[in-house]
Amino acid sequence: MEPGSTVSAVRSSRVLCGTEIRPALIVIKEGKIHKILPDSSGSTEDTAAGCEVLDVGDRLVMPGIVDCHVHVNEPGRTTWEGFWTATRAAAAGGVTTIVDMPLNSIPPTTTLDNFHEKMAAASGKCFVDTAFWGGVIPGNQLELLPMIQAGVAGFKCFLIHSGVEEFPHVTDEDLHIAMKQLQGTGSVLLFHAERDVPLSSEEADPKEYSTFLKSRPDVMELEAIRTVTELCLQYQVHCHIVHLSSAQPLALIQAAKQAGAPLTVETTHHYLSLSAEHIPAGATQFKCCPPIRGVANQEQLWSALKAGQIDMVVSDHSPCTPDLKRLDSGDFTQAWGGISSLQFGLSLFWTSASKKGFTLPDVVRLLCQRTAQLCRLDNQKGNLVPGHDADLVIWDPEKEFEVKDASIHHKNKLTPYLGLTLLGEVSTSCTLAYRRS
Repeated sequence: MEPGSTVSAVRSSRVLCGTEIRPALIVIKEGKIHKILPDSSGSTEDTAAGCEVLDVGDRLVMPGIVDCHVHVNEPGRTTWEGFWTATRAAAAGGVTTIVDMPLNSIPPTTTLDNFHEKMAAASGKCFVDTAFWGGVIPGNQLELLPMIQAGVAGFKCFLIHSGVEEFPHVTDEDLHIAMKQLQGTGSVLLFHAERDVPLSSEEADPKEYSTFLKSRPDVMELEAIRTVTELCLQYQVHCHIVHLSSAQPLALIQAAKQAGAPLTVETTHHYLSLSAEHIPAGATQFKCCPPIRGVANQEQLWSALKAGQIDMVVSDHSPCTPDLKRLDSGDFTQAWGGISSLQFGLSLFWTSASKKGFTLPDVVRLLCQRTAQLCRLDNQKGNLVPGHDADLVIWDPEKEFEVKDASIHHKNKLTPYLGLTLLGEVSTSCTLAYRRS
């Protein structure tokens, strides 16, 4: 089957419907799931009627991944990434919907005009469905309702310097203004939850990862999340903590939820797959903010994920050009903070999760359903049910593969996962074939 071709039905001996894996025939009409027939073995009214059926044998068919944390960087920084390469990489990894962050594009998605410019830049370049977050920055409160009406999925803000000048972080006063604007809209405010705290100024080797890690301690996340929980309880606006890396705020998050805060939280594949103890000196491809922490912290994140304290897992795909990673000097303090992983999220998650007692329905819940709910696309995506978009990923959860440079579809190939052997290979052409046009 060639990428871009279409079929009318997909047959497999393993289709994940709800929490059950069973043989089924998925009938597709006009980009939607028309019906799911229980018998995949022979002629049915649909096959007899001349449907073009793709039989994928025993490869698993499940809902396409909804990755709601992706930095595409177009327009303005297309040397870093762009819609063509980002969405092609997404499709190759089983991601059928991305939600683009309001930065690091130029201009950022912080006004209605800028949102229109972003949509124009994406037009005709997307291999998968694409939605957009808006941004909250100082002084743009009157832009929020027009952007909601125009279709943004919600908004993101920073409580610390964002790394780019055109997307400044907000003050407490800005947050109160924004929350008042968002009350009653049903929208969501996403928080990069780190705050500046006093740090010791001791000199240390900038090539050592520990030097960078000490510059972003757990308390930065803890204090930021304290602010988020208080705002969430006060205004009853849905708040969402992006890329939680520290386990220390988990008790605070849980207490806020139990007190009635409409609060959700995500973590990322790199916090669940990588650990500070195994990052070599000068390996700046591992730098991100908040930072990758230690093994003991990682195990607490996995436990929280299993307990339902963390709601979902995303990529936080944040690429840049190789020079910005300062590989020549190996200086963690000067390198851009961001990890490229969009294409490999499903396999990264399953490689570890399958060893920790997570099931395939758990994968759908954490990577498809919960993420679709966050960006209010769960009436179309995240489940294999009639009426939903026919966004399917077809993959082999038992098959291993090596991450090689030649197979990476990101514009810039630098990633900490190069050379790793992962579990769960996506059938790329099938993913491309079943995207909703």
